[in-house]
Amino acid sequence: MSESLRLANLDYDVADHVATVRFNRPEKRNTFTKQMALDIAQAFAASDADDAVRVVVVTGSGGHFCAGADLEAALSGSLGDGDAFAETAGDITGVERDSGGFAALAIAQSLKPVVAAVSGSAVGIGATLTLPMDVRVVGESTRYGFVFNRRALVPEAASTWFLPRVVSPGKALEWVLTGRLVGAQEALAAGLANHVVPDEDVETRAFEIAREIADNTSAVSVSMSRQMLWRGLEVDSPWHAHAAESRALAERFASADLAEGIGSFFEKRAPQFPMTVPSQLPDAVERSAQRPDGL
Repeated sequence: MSESLRLANLDYDVADHVATVRFNRPEKRNTFTKQMALDIAQAFAASDADDAVRVVVVTGSGGHFCAGADLEAALSGSLGDGDAFAETAGDITGVERDSGGFAALAIAQSLKPVVAAVSGSAVGIGATLTLPMDVRVVGESTRYGFVFNRRALVPEAASTWFLPRVVSPGKALEWVLTGRLVGAQEALAAGLANHVVPDEDVETRAFEIAREIADNTSAVSVSMSRQMLWRGLEVDSPWHAHAAESRALAERFASADLAEGIGSFFEKRAPQFPMTVPSQLPDAVERSAQRPDGL
């Protein structure tokens, strides 16, 4: 059943098959806390479990996407509710998990496609958190910043894996090592942004893309395709992709969705695919970003 959630640092709403995750700390430019990491994981667990959700749109409030970590909280020794985060996230290789990575991997594991609507500041975790999202719509005045080295930190949110795959390794190294701000057009040219639009049109364009997916595609096929594309970046041979595609096609050729897809094509009408996610998602492909044994 679709639901709305009012979490500590974000709002989650579902309307017409689209879930909206909206960061809601406008007075702090939506800066990131450990509680926000927990909220993001809870929101994506809700979207995964809801058959009515076809697409997730992630956006900000108050003119900003996310202006990085809450540095005031960081200076005080935490990024929000540290005890609750540590209890929920646990450790990795004997140390507390990076809260940005906890949130980013929750997004990476999503069963539903994810569209980012990025306006204003997208710095630090505000930049890296968008990397496991599938489509990024960026405002003309938006500035990305992988500024970690300028703050005596290092990249987080599993971005040392995601960033050189979303853009080239050379561009990833330049941006991280210099820590300089990156304009929207440079982000577009490098592949970090899919679309650059006037600031006031960012959410409109993001929801247009979400609607295009929700209205015209099979929920099961989209979920499987998302998993196969991301999973393909994790493996070392095209044979793994060939095996995954063969398994997925065998399931799809026998599905009620395929009959509807072909029927709607010949009848020149919009498709009404009957199968839903997660209830009817087959176990035909490996999910991406799963935690390996030993970590």
